Amino acid sequence: MAASVKISTVSFHSSQLCSGFRQPLMPTKIGYPKSVVLVSQKKKQNEKQSRFPSPLKVIALDAAQPFDYESKISNEIEKYSKLKIGIVGFGNFGQFLAKTIVRQGHTVLAHSRSDHSKVARKMGVSFYLDQDDFCEEHPEVILLCTSIISTESVLRSFPFQRLKRNTLFADVLSVKEFPRNLFLQVLPSEFDILCTHPMFGPESGKAGWSGLPLVYDKIKIGEGLRAERCERFLNIFAKEGCRMVEMSCAEHDRHAAETQFITHTVGRMLAKLNLESTPINTKGYESLLRIVENTCGDSFDLYYGLFMYNVNSTEQLERLEMAFDALKKQLVGRLHKILRTQLFDGVARGEVSEQNSTLADLKNSSPSDTAIPLRTK
Repeated sequence: MAASVKISTVSFHSSQLCSGFRQPLMPTKIGYPKSVVLVSQKKKQNEKQSRFPSPLKVIALDAAQPFDYESKISNEIEKYSKLKIGIVGFGNFGQFLAKTIVRQGHTVLAHSRSDHSKVARKMGVSFYLDQDDFCEEHPEVILLCTSIISTESVLRSFPFQRLKRNTLFADVLSVKEFPRNLFLQVLPSEFDILCTHPMFGPESGKAGWSGLPLVYDKIKIGEGLRAERCERFLNIFAKEGCRMVEMSCAEHDRHAAETQFITHTVGRMLAKLNLESTPINTKGYESLLRIVENTCGDSFDLYYGLFMYNVNSTEQLERLEMAFDALKKQLVGRLHKILRTQLFDGVARGEVSEQNSTLADLKNSSPSDTAIPLRTK
């Protein structure tokens, strides 16, 4: 119930109208108690102040906000920098690459003819034995890690129609002109193509990739986001310290025949000798043992692929054979000269008995031993 207000004084006045009738008395001033007047004034002041919002009071300068703009942007950048990479051929080399790719935070899928699901699960890789299931995950990058000799059959049976039309196809084969031509012939025209060759493997790269060369050739890369995606993929190797070398596929194959193929050939030739470590190993001999270990650790299919799918390898094999023959002739030629000197100088001094003795030794030796020293040019 509202409180009543007591009126203290009321003043009236009257006005006489010209019509002769007196108007009723009208109050001219109403007097209220002093307390009522003060309450009224205070109420007006409060109404006036309520028109303006009261100032905010800062409780904490570093309080977490429900929508952190910087954190949101940081998460978006981090998410954008990561790729969804599908590895086709999850053998030794595919697993070797996958370890580093997963460690960098990228999503890795894998497909192979053999079941590597247990190994993949331990590495944090999603493995798909079925090609269709693998492609329906829509990886942004398909990384071909198959053997050289099986690449064509794998590629021609691949369900490209289940992939996005802007997919990037890359390979890591040890030859480059062969996959380049195959990609251009078999892949849909909408796909991007990147040829790469890490010049190292599970043995040479087990201590890290720093300083090791990564050769690449951008065969067909779109613009905008496609170009950025290609750079993000190459950045996987750059982050590990690889020496990034951009080179055409043709130039790569010329250099690879002179380096990689020769190294593998020499290593496998030495392996045929069944070389073993000895108590008196020299540094050079230990280097040869390491070459045998590194080259024979790879499959023979790799070595055969280096020969079969690089047009420069045949020439290098012929040059290697010619170099060996030339070196052998140099050794035999010097030995032949020494024998001739011993024979004819002995005759000139009348040392017939020595000559006969030398000839007897040659006759008693095996035919293979006498064929080389006595052969004249």
